[in-house]
Amino acid sequence: MAFLLRWWGRYAGSLGLVALVLTTAWILRATNGAAIRELYRLLSLPFQGAVDDQQALIQARTWQLEQQLAALQAENQRLRHMLNAPMLPNLNGRIVPVIGRSSDQWWRSLLLGEGTRQGLTVGSVVVGNGGLVGRITSLTPNTSRVMLLTDPASRVGVVVGRTRQMGILRGQLNQQVIVEFLEKDPKVQPKDVLYTSALSSLYPAGIPIGEVQSVELSDPTHPHATVILGAPFDRLEWVTVIPYAEPTDTFTPN
Repeated sequence: MAFLLRWWGRYAGSLGLVALVLTTAWILRATNGAAIRELYRLLSLPFQGAVDDQQALIQARTWQLEQQLAALQAENQRLRHMLNAPMLPNLNGRIVPVIGRSSDQWWRSLLLGEGTRQGLTVGSVVVGNGGLVGRITSLTPNTSRVMLLTDPASRVGVVVGRTRQMGILRGQLNQQVIVEFLEKDPKVQPKDVLYTSALSSLYPAGIPIGEVQSVELSDPTHPHATVILGAPFDRLEWVTVIPYAEPTDTFTPN
């Protein structure tokens, strides 16, 4: 009896381990591993919530970065679009935002978000993507008022690119303007492109203005054409401001 007790005390641990291994093997075979998988699931439950929270944070941050990237890409596209605006040789332009435009003055003027503190001056030329917009007529330290080509009070000397015929442009409160020609037969036709002429003291020569839509020559005392402006006056968001000083020795058509 004493021998059995000594033997049991010596090998009981090993026998228990063997029994545990055999029992586990039997359970795995009987349940096809389902019991172990369930045990793993139960043991991992305390950590699953933290993993889910971290995954949600990663997804939220990814969505936020995607939105920021889309906004930056849109802004970059607008600025790149502005860089395609007509630029004058040897003159540095400054891209400025449009910050104000009242409904009753929509086709007469607009307000820019920079002024004298940023170095802008009265008489500076304002260009949009596609062509001339107007000129600065008044300033505050941080804003500028622009008189648009579409204002009926606006007068600009222009030239037909194809024939070099001269005319005077006047606004009429919409995207179309009227050009009155100096000659009875200006030899102008639809699709001709107009530019500022050297006869204008308010603008440098060579800035694109727009394209002839129709020509009216029935009255020889008043030959004129309707012109579609190149710049999108109904949706201006950014413009390029180009410093310009009015010459003192140039004939002014207006």
